[in-house]
Amino acid sequence: MRKDAVRYLRCPHCLDTMVMTDGALRCNLGHTFDMAKQGYVNLLRGAVKFSADTADMVAARADFLAAGHYAPVAEALSALVRDTAPVPTSGDPGCVVDIGGGTGYYQARVMSELPQSEGILLDISKFAARRAARAHPRISAVVADAWDTLPFADGAASVVLNVFAPRNPAELRRILRPEGVLLVVTPQPDHLRELVDALGLLRVDEQKDERLAGRFATHFTEVARVRSRSTMSLDHKALPQLVGMGPNAWHQQGGGLEERISLLPEPCDVTLSVTLTAYRPLA
Repeated sequence: MRKDAVRYLRCPHCLDTMVMTDGALRCNLGHTFDMAKQGYVNLLRGAVKFSADTADMVAARADFLAAGHYAPVAEALSALVRDTAPVPTSGDPGCVVDIGGGTGYYQARVMSELPQSEGILLDISKFAARRAARAHPRISAVVADAWDTLPFADGAASVVLNVFAPRNPAELRRILRPEGVLLVVTPQPDHLRELVDALGLLRVDEQKDERLAGRFATHFTEVARVRSRSTMSLDHKALPQLVGMGPNAWHQQGGGLEERISLLPEPCDVTLSVTLTAYRPLA
């Protein structure tokens, strides 16, 4: 956790400002949060509704992303940041927040576009936070629940990232500056289409974009939308990593994944298809 990032955070219990002293974050009311030796801080304030990614899931994601299979998404996201992020002026530039940011793969690439800003990544998994804390010199990692009140000050962020992650529109609007931008990445119905039946993967709702637009309409206005579609060539080592790194890992029943993968060609051509949407907050 970087000292320069602490000013954007708020105590999850009382919403007071916090300071960093003796390896911990403390607010004026005495709530204290020790920093883990791996560099992240846990700001969870109670039981969570959803299961956090396991160590195996995070390791699979780290290996898969490091191989560059989702590089087109990272490149498209960086380009959208260049086109939509507010131009820094004198004073505090605001932080770059990544909600449900996992290992920090996407935020690390975005930070190179915003050299004056601190990055704060939030994820519910401590295993993800451990990796995110090392993903970039200006990223600070926080364990927190994306569905709860976010541990950020009002208007703390100039840029908020949300890549394949949970989203609470009201809270995202609260932490974003009036001139800021929210960038959301969502899968398209044809994403991973070659594997859905073959490996029993979850299907993307055909109405996903429409439902997302409806949820955001009272807090944001859409200012840009980009489609990224490409083909990945995946060997039989990458395929179980792809299945095991996200929600599909929770829905594999009865084993047999290796056998199903063995029936696929190697390499296997798989569609990578996402939409990247930029939003400005409503006044």
